[in-house]
Amino acid sequence: MCRNLSRYALVFLFLALSGLIFLLRNIHTVESWNCHTISALYQLQSRIHSSFISVNLPTFYHNRTFCAHLGQKPSPEDELEERYLLDSIAWPGPPPRSAPTALRQTSDPVHSLFAILPTKGGREWHVGDQLEALVQMHDFQGRPKRYGGDFLLARLHSPELGAGVAGKVLDHRNGFYSALFPLLWVGSAHVEITLVHSSEAVAVLRRLREERPDRVFFKSLFRLGFLSETTVCNMCLPPDQQPLCNYTDLYTGEPWYCYKPKMLSCDTRVNHAKGGYLKHLITNKEALLFQSGVNIKVCIHASGPDRINVLPPRKEVDSSSVKPEPIELAPSGYYHMESWRALGGVTMRHFNESSAITQCLRNKVINMYGDSTVRQWFEYLIALVPELKEFNLHSPKNVGPFMAVDSTHNILLKYRCHGPPIRFSTVMSSELRYISNELDGLSGGPNTVVVLSIWAHFSTFPVEVYIRRLRHIRRALLRLLDRAPGTLIVIRSANLQALDQEVSLYNSDWYSLQLDKVLRAMFKGMSVLLVDAWQMTLAHHLPHALHPPPTIVKNMIDMLLSYVCPEKKKSQQK
Repeated sequence: MCRNLSRYALVFLFLALSGLIFLLRNIHTVESWNCHTISALYQLQSRIHSSFISVNLPTFYHNRTFCAHLGQKPSPEDELEERYLLDSIAWPGPPPRSAPTALRQTSDPVHSLFAILPTKGGREWHVGDQLEALVQMHDFQGRPKRYGGDFLLARLHSPELGAGVAGKVLDHRNGFYSALFPLLWVGSAHVEITLVHSSEAVAVLRRLREERPDRVFFKSLFRLGFLSETTVCNMCLPPDQQPLCNYTDLYTGEPWYCYKPKMLSCDTRVNHAKGGYLKHLITNKEALLFQSGVNIKVCIHASGPDRINVLPPRKEVDSSSVKPEPIELAPSGYYHMESWRALGGVTMRHFNESSAITQCLRNKVINMYGDSTVRQWFEYLIALVPELKEFNLHSPKNVGPFMAVDSTHNILLKYRCHGPPIRFSTVMSSELRYISNELDGLSGGPNTVVVLSIWAHFSTFPVEVYIRRLRHIRRALLRLLDRAPGTLIVIRSANLQALDQEVSLYNSDWYSLQLDKVLRAMFKGMSVLLVDAWQMTLAHHLPHALHPPPTIVKNMIDMLLSYVCPEKKKSQQK
């Protein structure tokens, strides 16, 4: 009898396995059943799959063209512009070597020096003059560097006056650099030169950008009833490893993909989220190039005096000592007494009372689109202006969309994050919107303000990806300005941030600088206004941060509001 039981047990086991295989092969039929009939085995399998998502990441073939040239084929004009933009941000690198450069042969800020060059004839410094400091880089053995490519920042500042201005760095590609500064205030001025990354470190960052667009990965949750799965998503997924779900935007052609779930269809996607950061991207020898306090954002000392005293402007020009034409310096502004003073014809107003902000924004609709750096502006305004009441849209914290209303003064303030790639915690799929599509939905007009900030989440992709995204936004802005010429467009630039080894590999200031140059070039000549967050963070004495401190944000908001409510000319006031 026991033998018969064991024989029946084998038959039942065979039937059970056959049934399970049948269900898995006919999952679309199963999806139409009542949710309560779905086996707990499916849920267990989904949880196991989700828990090992970080292990089953795609293998990338280190080919820069794979990611850079996804999406719609660019026109000949677009290709020409792209080549021009890439050439404009070309960065000199160290000479090719058969073996990696040892740390002792790389740029060392401690051994490097700078010197303030004297004026012609040793005369005094005056407001309106141009100051030049010459930097010579040395390696860790104290030997002069013979090639360029180091990433340096230069700042002229006065702690006593709360003053500061960004300098311009010129790479002579022989180990020497010039830092140029306009002299804009009377009093002391202190030169500060900082090595952000050595040329050898920049070469590593450039390789990562072109070869490892997967170093930040994303994920999406798929769900149907009690059945759920999580898969890896990205703009660049190798198509030959697993079946893909294609979420390319129908209007812009912006590509986005997720690996198809094992048991669910592509249209069951629920959300989008940052999956994490890949580790072990560089060798141990390369890791030595990214050491906090050693060769990441370390100041270079002067070989002599590092400060000058600036006198008031000269009353008369001495024609006998005509200087050669100086290199053009065009800072967007400078700090004095902790307040930003805009240059270039913009009259800077300071909105120190919430009532002044309310009066400025009366009858306005302000649409903010982008990353968390412009969301910071939304949060600053609703915290400062009590009449702006945030309307609860039940959106996830720090994600949005958000909306605030002042019904008394007819003010509407809105924020929405940009579309993928966005590294926020969790964004519902229905809330993933591309900025260009949102702009096409605006009526626009003289009471409409559009504020854009899009840069921080593109640092891990080839620059071509960023160019393509800005091209779509630029076209949408042109369409908006054509149908509503009075619409005010303000773009917030990239800004400096705190760096350590880990942050450098994903969000280095070098990546941000490259993207910022592209952004400025692509919107040059348009009816677009810029809040220069790069210079506003570089010129200030406070430590760099991805989300700048309130003092700097206050000056940024003042700049924004100065555009929205420009100072009336005296002739208009009479």
